[in-house]
Amino acid sequence: MDRTAALDRVDAILDAVENESMPVPVREVWVYGDVALGLDPIDRLDVYLTKDMLLRGDGSEEQERYFEEEYGVRGVGKSVSAAWAEQYPEHLRANDNGHAAPEKCLAAHLVDGDDPIHLEVCNTSFDNNVTQRLRGAMAREAYEQILDPRGVCLWAEGTRADETMQKLRGGELPFPTLSGALEMLGLDEETATEAASAVEAHRAKQTGSTVRGDVV
Repeated sequence: MDRTAALDRVDAILDAVENESMPVPVREVWVYGDVALGLDPIDRLDVYLTKDMLLRGDGSEEQERYFEEEYGVRGVGKSVSAAWAEQYPEHLRANDNGHAAPEKCLAAHLVDGDDPIHLEVCNTSFDNNVTQRLRGAMAREAYEQILDPRGVCLWAEGTRADETMQKLRGGELPFPTLSGALEMLGLDEETATEAASAVEAHRAKQTGSTVRGDVV
């Protein structure tokens, strides 16, 4: 993907998060990996969203029943906003159990088409999830599950980081190699190199648009 086109897609995601109704509240938007490094072109565009849960919901029993009967999706108004679903029913998505899936709904709304874009959605910040995922991956020796720590925050708590985006477009943000970044997080050189290879090999297998939901 052309770097300029990728960053234009990021701007479009930021516009939507900032100005449109979302299935769940979005607190932060990050990019990480190739696009943060200034590469051009990039193999995949990696975007990270920090979301909040709908603690009290916003739907009625009638709305919930309507979406289940009309679209076969349960939990509208509880796991995703009923107001959002009323406005964007075409983006409503469910998990394997038939319940509205926030991460899939966000992906349908923000990442249309089949461009090579990966969306990570989690209830905690990027930095915290990097640490949590690294700890879990090391415990299971599942290195491919490591989250690339080289990230850039472009939107947080309603504030857009325009200056950071300008630096990102100019390729002005310095980052180490992936193995170097993992060493900075505490891995020894040999393990960091092996882990980085596993992450990159896993990423190379991905095609089209993908999404992962995570809860910490």
